[in-house]
Amino acid sequence: MMKLYKTKKDPELYYYFNTKGVKLWCFRHRYYDSLGKRREKYKQGYKLENEAYRDLLEVKTSILNGEVKQVKNSNLTISEWLDIWYETHKNEWKISSCSQRENAIKYQMKPLLGKYKLAELDKSTYKRVYINELLKKYKPSTVQLFHRLFKIAINAAVDDELIPRNRFNKITIPNEEKTVENFFTAEELNEFMAAAKKHENITNYSIILLLAFTGLRKGEALGLQWKNINFEEKTLTVERTRDNKGTRTPKTKNSFRTLLIDDTLINQLKAYRTWCKKTKLSFGLHLQDDDFIFISYQSGTPITDNPLMYSFQRILKHTTLKKITPHGLRHTHATLLISQRIPVKVIADRLGNTPQMIFDIYGHSFKELEEESVAAFSTSLLATGGTFGGDF
Repeated sequence: MMKLYKTKKDPELYYYFNTKGVKLWCFRHRYYDSLGKRREKYKQGYKLENEAYRDLLEVKTSILNGEVKQVKNSNLTISEWLDIWYETHKNEWKISSCSQRENAIKYQMKPLLGKYKLAELDKSTYKRVYINELLKKYKPSTVQLFHRLFKIAINAAVDDELIPRNRFNKITIPNEEKTVENFFTAEELNEFMAAAKKHENITNYSIILLLAFTGLRKGEALGLQWKNINFEEKTLTVERTRDNKGTRTPKTKNSFRTLLIDDTLINQLKAYRTWCKKTKLSFGLHLQDDDFIFISYQSGTPITDNPLMYSFQRILKHTTLKKITPHGLRHTHATLLISQRIPVKVIADRLGNTPQMIFDIYGHSFKELEEESVAAFSTSLLATGGTFGGDF
């Protein structure tokens, strides 16, 4: 969070400077709500001090006038708690997480569970009115997501000592009977990249090649700047993520990483950098080290994730391959490394994950390797004349 400086007008009124050095104002009003819990009303982005001060006074007045709903813990509904949880923590979450949770609250949690008392909702009711109803409309993997988000909200209620425990932690969601594998084999990837090179422009081809050869998330690739590429050391550094909602820090601390890249990608990036220089010059711009790498040929400005999605769909239409998503190139990178018996720790560091996450996500690939290892052991002995088993 940016550094805040107190103003003389009010101890809860502050000013700060955004990333561009522009002076703005905000307020932070701390109070105890009707549940006896310490809360905070926070709002930023004011261009004028008086505007921030006016809104701060309105917040103080509404709380003093009792406009904050009075409820006892035992009568608190799921709907009321979700409102409290969201308003209390939304400034702590990343933009993508905030949007995801807001939508889940509005369209799934409140309609199905909102009327129930927080302290009284039991597992059977939860499974019947929430999980089972969601399974009628969504895939199990999507229901897993809504279930996980609700558990996060309930864990927050436990932390606030509104309820003693989260009774929904051990509920399981049935797996999907049939799933499409969201990755390519080596042969399929070669076919996909050949189609990309033939039918797409240099920007789309370059970012897709980078995704395939590094396993980066698409937001991490879109957030790359030229200063993140070390052509001499042949490394790439991830330190931000970007999409059509803006630029922010990576997903986890493991996501901050520097990885080696090979000559194929280095040579493509060198050629692409030359193209970028010419393209920017045509728009009266000069290429800078802090420019985002992937730009539009139509404007010379950074692309967002939408053009990448459209490009991906166009490429697939030129092939006979199964449909995968851009994130599927990350899975492709991982499964190909696993098939080459690269150590799990190395793969985890490269993808910005933990070794346990690699095992959890790619367990099927390790199972296949285990089966191959068993067969390889027997084959190596038989090839040298070994005979085993049979009658004694």
